[in-house]
Amino acid sequence: MTKGFFMTLEGPEGSGKTTVAKLLVERLEKEVEKSIVLTREPGGIAIAEKIRDVILDVSHTMMDARTEALLYAASRRQHLVEKVMPALTDGKVVVCDRFVDSSLAYQGYGRNIGVDNVWEMNQFAIADLMPQVTFYLDVPIEVGFERIYANKDREINRLDLEKKEFHETVVEGYRQVIERFPERIVVINANQAVEEVTEAIIQTLKQRFPDIFRTLKGGI
Repeated sequence: MTKGFFMTLEGPEGSGKTTVAKLLVERLEKEVEKSIVLTREPGGIAIAEKIRDVILDVSHTMMDARTEALLYAASRRQHLVEKVMPALTDGKVVVCDRFVDSSLAYQGYGRNIGVDNVWEMNQFAIADLMPQVTFYLDVPIEVGFERIYANKDREINRLDLEKKEFHETVVEGYRQVIERFPERIVVINANQAVEEVTEAIIQTLKQRFPDIFRTLKGGI
C-alpha cells in the first residue's frame, strides 16, 4: 500500500480542469501539511511530454485510433513509474489532470475501439493503480468550446479539431465510465465559477476523505 493520496480530474474539452487543478493545489497547500504534487496526462515528465507532442500534433490527422490509445498508455506508464508512484510512496498528495478514464471515454468510446479493450490495455500500464477519487467536471459541450476559443493562451490541439459529434460521443463515454465506477467518480457542476468548482471539490474531500485533513494547519 502507498502512503499518499491520489486524485484525478476529468472532463470534456473546456471543462476547466487545468485551472481548477491549480486552484485546488493552492487550497490544499494551505490546509494540508502533506506535500502536494500537481501533474497532468499525457505528460508530467520529459518522456511523456514528448509522447504528448506526438499525440496532439495537429498535423497527425492520419493517426490510427489504436495507435493513439497505445501512445496514451505508454505515456501513462512512464508517468506513473517516474513521478506518481514515487510521490505516493513518499506519502504525498497527487493531483492529476486526466488519467485512465480519459482513455476509456476518448479512445474506448469516442474512437469506438471498445471501452473494455482500452481498459485491458491500460491494466498493463497502470498495474491496478487507480486514484482514490476522481472528479468529473460536467459542462455542456457548447460552453466548453466557448471557453476554449475565448482563451487565447490555450493550446489548440488535434482533439480540439474533431467535429462536435465526436465530443458528444466522448461525453456519452464519460457517462458510461461514471456508471461503471460510481463509488470513485464524483460529478461536479463545472458550469459555474472556477472558485465554486474548487470549493465543491474541497468540501467533498473533507466529507469523504477526512484522513487527509487530520494534519490540517489550524484544524478543520
